[in-house]
Amino acid sequence: MTSSDTVPAVAVSGLVKNYGSTTAVAGLDLRLERGTVLALLGPNGAGKTTTIEVCEGFLRPDKGTVRVLGLDPLTDGERLRPRVGVMPQGGGAYPGVRAGEMLGLVAACAADPIDPAWLISVLGLGSARHTPYKRLSGGQQQRLSLACALVGRPELVFLDEPTAGLDPQARRLVWELVAALRADGVSVLLTTHLMEEAETLADHVVIIDHGRLVAEGSPHQLTAEQPEAAQLRFRTAPGLDTRLLSEALPEGCEVHEAAPGSYLVSGKADPQVLSAVAAWCAQQGVLAEELRVGRRSLEDVFLELTGRELRP
Repeated sequence: MTSSDTVPAVAVSGLVKNYGSTTAVAGLDLRLERGTVLALLGPNGAGKTTTIEVCEGFLRPDKGTVRVLGLDPLTDGERLRPRVGVMPQGGGAYPGVRAGEMLGLVAACAADPIDPAWLISVLGLGSARHTPYKRLSGGQQQRLSLACALVGRPELVFLDEPTAGLDPQARRLVWELVAALRADGVSVLLTTHLMEEAETLADHVVIIDHGRLVAEGSPHQLTAEQPEAAQLRFRTAPGLDTRLLSEALPEGCEVHEAAPGSYLVSGKADPQVLSAVAAWCAQQGVLAEELRVGRRSLEDVFLELTGRELRP
């Protein structure tokens, strides 16, 4: 291992970024180790994209230090660009450029690019090779943006919402590519609103809200912080009145409809709780389906830390 390999892929300390009177990032610390995947999570407006753009050198921090592959992304941009792949939100391609031309142009700027034809084939863009960017579907634009981020064989990749707008098949393909990148020693910093994606891909998760760190750790560490707080989940008809069930549950237990038709009883899971759920379902004239007991999911942790209210 060389000395450069011991330097974190990304090291952020005390990052502050303001937009006028609004503070987007308020003293954030994070560290991405080499050859690992870090998921940066947070509600809309939490400061995720701002943090990524500072690390990419597109924004100047107001306070704090940022090092990417041991270099300053602002002053060492020319040295960093050949070593870093960027997949921004919104694609960033010229509307009239054809998909194959766009990837070929990016590949031509790299010292040792991946074969663009192979990458287009792997990402299922063969039929869209000659299609102008503006005529690509949203999913095709996302996959082309990912191809452009990977074609230069980067040491570090920034992926901002990499599977937004993708169908399940394409999403799984992207997950497989991210796993392959990690296996090859590439470092990945991604943002996502899909908790399943973060739980599947990330070695380390950082959750921020209002520009501040509120929790970090591996997905297992974050979901196992309170092992005694087992949960009971079940599915049935949506929109049912849960007040009677709440009254029948033991002290310390709570119930809410986490998603339409998906109910969560938190606090503990024992025979008394199971009996109360069965009795309540009988009163409602419905059948409880997919009933399971388990620890909190990453989505549960995220909602506990950042709240359930909608963000603009």
